Amino acid sequence: MEFTGDFSRKDRFALPAARLGLGYGYTGLKRFIETIGPSHTKDIFFSARQLGAAEALAMGMVDKVLPEAELSAFVTGYANGIADNAPLTVAAIKRAAIEALKPEAERDLKLVDEMVARCFASQDYIEGRTAFMEKRKPRFTGR
Repeated sequence: MEFTGDFSRKDRFALPAARLGLGYGYTGLKRFIETIGPSHTKDIFFSARQLGAAEALAMGMVDKVLPEAELSAFVTGYANGIADNAPLTVAAIKRAAIEALKPEAERDLKLVDEMVARCFASQDYIEGRTAFMEKRKPRFTGR
């Protein structure tokens, strides 16, 4: 991704716990380590320094950086795109991702399997296949 334009002051990220005297729990810290790695996690937590958007993107702390003028339209379009998808499928994927991040002994894979089965048994599954074959946008209802 190429960066163009200036980033405003609000395009900065920081975890100032060390400057505020806050403790940061294991679970929260573990999520950062899993996302951006132990080295980056220690850096931003120990230093409490501010990161620019480009650096946050490079370390995997954020997924996308856009010029400020494009941000609102992108977010709206992205959210609308998700909202247009099958709600049962989105919910099942969300649950599977949550379970995948848990320790193996705590995962509720039966729930994930049940949610996936509900997708295949739904009217939305029929609608999705039909819309695909008819080359039209599906109209999902969550049933």
